[in-house]
Amino acid sequence: MIDCNALAEAMGELDEDAVVSILNEVMDDGGAEAQDAMTACQKGMDIVGSRFEEGEYFVGDLIYAGELMTEAVGILKDALVTDGDGEGSKTKMILCTVKDDLHDIGKNIVKAMLEAAGFEVIDLGIDVPPEMVVKAVAKDEIKIVALSGVLTLAIDSMKNTIEALKQAGMSDVKVIIGGAPVSQEAMDITGADEWAHSPQKTVNTCKAWALELGA
Repeated sequence: MIDCNALAEAMGELDEDAVVSILNEVMDDGGAEAQDAMTACQKGMDIVGSRFEEGEYFVGDLIYAGELMTEAVGILKDALVTDGDGEGSKTKMILCTVKDDLHDIGKNIVKAMLEAAGFEVIDLGIDVPPEMVVKAVAKDEIKIVALSGVLTLAIDSMKNTIEALKQAGMSDVKVIIGGAPVSQEAMDITGADEWAHSPQKTVNTCKAWALELGA
């Protein structure tokens, strides 16, 4: 049985050797504790975020933490498809960081976990304007869109993107928003269908939508 506190601390300390060692143990034991391990890693990322806010960590540390988290997802991803029934299989969806926001650490982590769940993720990148999302949705007849943002101003961009989809006659497209500034209030403001702080909630929500929509 893994020590989740030790894993969270190792992630918070940016101790790659310790993180990788613990995660490999999880997989060697069959991956049953993969979700617990991912939760511990996310707690470790919270530690990183706090240390950044306190001035103990810097931008380079954040970037490294994001790379370490992506590596962690890569190790665990086969075991993270907890249901094993491929709800997301063959479902195309769009993921991007909205206009005026250049952050992609969280987006990349979510992408890795969505792909692990069987989705075909069309990653539009960062600083993506509403019209690009609308064009991509129309091109591939997308029914699920995930919008990411870290800055407070991302809420306005998310709202503008969702409004653009509706104006284009795409009101049936399901939209989930994620990132540091999102909340129930942000969901109400933007007109999104759901919001999430954790990558796992994003995955679970999109899997449910894929089943509902037959996407």
